[in-house]
This record gives sequence, structure tokens and C-alpha cells, in this order.
Amino acid sequence: MNKAFTLYSFKKRILAVLLVISFVFCSLVVRLFVIQIINGQELQSKATDQWTRDLSIVAPRGTIYDRTGSSLAVSYTTYNVYVRGREIKEPSVVAIHLSEILDLPFESLYTKVSNKKTSEVLIKMQVEGEDAESIYKLGLSGVYLAETSNRYYTYGNLLSQVLGFISIDNVGQTGLEAYYNNLLKGKDGYSYVQSDLQGKEIGGSLRYYVGAIPGEDLKLTIDSKMQLILEQTLEKIMVEQKAKSVTGLILDVNSGGVLSLSSKPSFDLNDIPRDNLEELFENSKIKAGTDIYEPGSTFKILTVAAALEEGLTTLQDRFYCPGFRIVDGERIKCWRTIGHGSQTLTEAFANSCNCCFMDLALRLGKDKFYKYMNKFGLGQKTGIDMTGEAGGILMAKKLVRNVDLARMGFGHAIAVTPLQLTSAVASIINGGTFNSPHLVLGGSPIKEKRSESGIISARTSETVNSLLEFAENKTGKYTFVEGYNVGGKTGTAQKYKETGGIDRGKYISSFIGTYPADKPQYLVFIMVDEPSNGAYYGSIVAAPYGKEVFIKLFDYLNEQRQDENVVIEYVEMPDLQNKSLTECALILKELGLEYELDGEGEYITRQLPPVGSKIAKGTTILLITD
Repeated sequence: MNKAFTLYSFKKRILAVLLVISFVFCSLVVRLFVIQIINGQELQSKATDQWTRDLSIVAPRGTIYDRTGSSLAVSYTTYNVYVRGREIKEPSVVAIHLSEILDLPFESLYTKVSNKKTSEVLIKMQVEGEDAESIYKLGLSGVYLAETSNRYYTYGNLLSQVLGFISIDNVGQTGLEAYYNNLLKGKDGYSYVQSDLQGKEIGGSLRYYVGAIPGEDLKLTIDSKMQLILEQTLEKIMVEQKAKSVTGLILDVNSGGVLSLSSKPSFDLNDIPRDNLEELFENSKIKAGTDIYEPGSTFKILTVAAALEEGLTTLQDRFYCPGFRIVDGERIKCWRTIGHGSQTLTEAFANSCNCCFMDLALRLGKDKFYKYMNKFGLGQKTGIDMTGEAGGILMAKKLVRNVDLARMGFGHAIAVTPLQLTSAVASIINGGTFNSPHLVLGGSPIKEKRSESGIISARTSETVNSLLEFAENKTGKYTFVEGYNVGGKTGTAQKYKETGGIDRGKYISSFIGTYPADKPQYLVFIMVDEPSNGAYYGSIVAAPYGKEVFIKLFDYLNEQRQDENVVIEYVEMPDLQNKSLTECALILKELGLEYELDGEGEYITRQLPPVGSKIAKGTTILLITD
């Protein structure tokens, strides 16, 4: 018998065949598992794409409301227009109709509607309902409408930076529209029909529709009436002070809620100027949180609070100002170069004497000064719900010399954002609790806000409030705003070039006001960047507009006067030109007027306001020398 055909060899061959069959079978099982289980959903989706044509249904964005329930940003239905060239029988007719309704050139439309190589072409986005209805009534084969959504801003130019705007495809680009985009955008839906291999719709086939899920709504801390009051005032400042820009806000000092916030120049959210993207970007920034500046005298509120809290000064403490201090061999001038003489802390605060605040900063020393700056949130972001917030600039403590510390004491050699400064001041005047500023009322979309009590004691808070009240009511109680208990502080600071060094002739004027002064609820902030109408001191440029905001705010809130008997007296501006500073000081004191001095000459060469102007007692005027 041939050994090649033994029973043993036959079994081996049978076994080999069975192994091959088993391997093939297992491979097929594995392949089927991969196709049906692992890749099943993906392949089914691809197959669906081949035999169906779908149109997206854009979800309407959530509505944005102010704190009173007034709508600020709402969505409304618009339509995207598509064509499927393979289904169009008369391209020229379709192109003519669409050109007339959509105001598009016939030539480019004809190219698109006669294109049979591409299954679907987008003609125009965000078509208004009236035009979409006109297209629908024509019953043009191969022309499709898909629901989408557009945004309408109720007040147009109001809250431009805070609300922000969306792109043409419904994505938030700036402001709250961008910050809360995932919350506001919702979930898109879709509709689709079955088609053949060429992409033509199969008559009588099934149509599917899955509706869009609208985005969630937002309710802001903003009060639209307060916002209107603020923005009208900022527009007025831009015109009268010929400023580069101006920023303002109203803050609830007890919660950190931003009641109004704006910068000018701005733009209409319903007519966005996209032709100049650089300018649009600049005017879209929430400058109160993105731009830093050297605060000047408004910062003195922080210095005096820290010194009072540490027991390093009292209201009766006296300071002598000869017009300068020499620190580390450097001469640092007070703004009043002839000096303030001997004065109490209360008087020095009202006079905004730099020498007093240099002394206080040096008494605190680096460690204690920086301890309070950290408590007040300087050199760090406030955590407000906005994109692009800056953290300010606080010099590294180890690099600080006494001369640097002295300058910091009166608001120089340090950079803050308006939101940092106002949040810090709020934590001082509200009894000692720091609350992160925020734009959206509490709820699921709000991240955890910083809230820290015990920043300073209630006693220190009361003392600082009394200083602020006296500083703005020099001629008598409740005289800054007739009959109302308003406190405040002004500031003036020089600007710096990007390459370093002081930018001569360019200033930032600011004002911080509080109400009620003895137990504040509201804080008003005004900042004027590069005023160019002849004056730049905060007391002259910014404070009068802060007063206007308060007057309108009291009318809106129906606030009653604290004293009905207060009457502000008015005097006529005298002619002070060519008179000596000493002579002018005596005349102004007799009239009950304050003054700021620009220059170091002996005689007055110009004055603001001009001779004969009717001005209220307690008003600060500007005297200019050589």
C-alpha cells in the first residue's frame, strides 16, 4: 500500500481543511461583527447620506433678558436658500426669479443653478421671511428653503460690548454671546428626503423632520434703564470732552452685580460695521475688564483703608505737605506744587494730597501693603463672566523700593482695570466683603463666584465712607448732588507710551461715586481717556458727569432726598487771568470754589470755565499758569 495514502495522512488532510474552513468562518464572523457592531452606526450614516438629502434646521438661540425681564437679544426665524441643479429643468428661469427676490447678480446665480456636478449649492443665508415666502410661492423645483435663525437686539446701540454679536452661522463671537455660546446655541434639528444615485428626490418617498431644540435663556444683572442713563452720559462726554474713549459702570456693591456697563465709541448690534475689522474689534472690547490703566487718586481709597485697618493713622492724624517728598533721593511732587501745608487725614483725603498717601504707604511697608492689595484682588482677574479679562500689573514685591511704594500709595506705578478697582472699592465700602463682579444672575450657567468676608472691619469701612462723603460735599452736607448723601473720589493719571516713558499731554480722568454715602448700595464709575477740551483733572472732567448719572439714577429709582432744605448756591466765575495764584486762591475761597492748578508759574494765564459762567459753590475750576 502506498504510504502517501495512509489513514493517518488522510486524517491530517481532513484536519487541515477543517482548520481552513474554521479560520474562514471565524474571519467572516469577526468581519461581520466589525461591520455590524463596531462600524455599524458609521456605515449606516454613510449609506443614509448616499440615498438621502438633508437640510439642517438651526436652533434658535436663547433669549437674553435684563434683570427686570425686558428682552435684550431675541432670535427670529430666517431661511437659507439652496438649489439642487440636477432637479432644475429651466436654470435661466430659476436664476431670474432668485436674482430679483434675493438681489443677487444673475450671472453668478445662473452658474450655480445650472451646475449638475454638485448635488447641492448654497445660494444665500439669513433670508428674511418675506423673501422666503415669495420663493416658496413660486414652487420652483430644485429650490429648497431651510430654517435658520438670526438675532435681533432690542435696543440696537445699547450694551454693544456686553451682549456682543453672532456670526452669520449663528455662533457667538464677542461679549456674552461668545462667553455663553454653548448655553445659548441650543441643538440643531434637520429634515431629509430620499434620493436616487444622481441626488434627485424620489417622488412619493418618505420625508423625515427632527425639530431643533432652542438654547437656554439668560437673565442679566444689567438694568436696561440704568444702562440707558449711563450710555447717554458717556455719549455726552465724548462730544463735550472730545475724548478718545470713555468707560462707565454702575455696580451693586453688596452683590457684585453689574447694573450697567459700557464704553464709547460703540456700534449698532443690528448693523454691525464689518468693513473695518480692527475698529470693530477695538469697539467690541469690554474695556472695563480688558484695558489696564494707572488709576491715580481713586486708588487712595485702597491705601487709606489699609492704613486705617492696621491702626497706622486716624482721622485726626496730621500731615504736612510742602508740595513734595524726597524718597530714596528722588523728589516726588504733590499735584499741588505749592503744597497743602498742615492738614488732618480727612482734609488730606479731600485735598487728594499725594504727600499724605506717600506717608501712609511707607508706614504700611511692602509686606502689609501687598497683603491688602492681594485681599483687594489687585494683580489678578476678578472672575467676571467675560472673555479677555486682564489681571492688571502689580510689581513683584521683591523688586519694590521705597520710592516705588511711595508712588503706589497715590495710585502711580501700578496698573488696574476699572473692574478690579471698583470691585476693590466695593469690598471696602460695603463693610468688608469682596464679591466677584458678574453679569448674569445666579443659576446653573454661573460658575462659582469669589465671595470673601472680613477684607477689612466694619469700623474701617464706616471711616472710609465718611472720608468719601466729606470729599465730595466740601461746602456742606448733601451738596454734591443737592439733598442726596453721595460720596466720591476723583482721579487723574498720566498715560504711558507703548515703548515706555510718560506720554506728555495725555491723561486719564476718573470718578468713583457712592450712594448712600453712609451705607452704600450703588457705585458709579466714570473714566475719560484722553480728554482734549482744555482740562484733564478728574474733578473737572469726570466728576460733573458722575453727578449727572446720579441725578438721573435718583429720578429713575424715585429716591427721596435725605434733606429737602439743602439749596445749592450759584456764583459767577470771576476774571482771574493775570492775577497771582495767592490772590486767586483768596478770591475762590471767598466764593466757595475749589481749584486745580496746571503749571508751576506765579500768574494765571487761562481759566476754565470762562469769565461770567454761572457755577455752583463747591465746583472745582481749572487755573492754568505758564
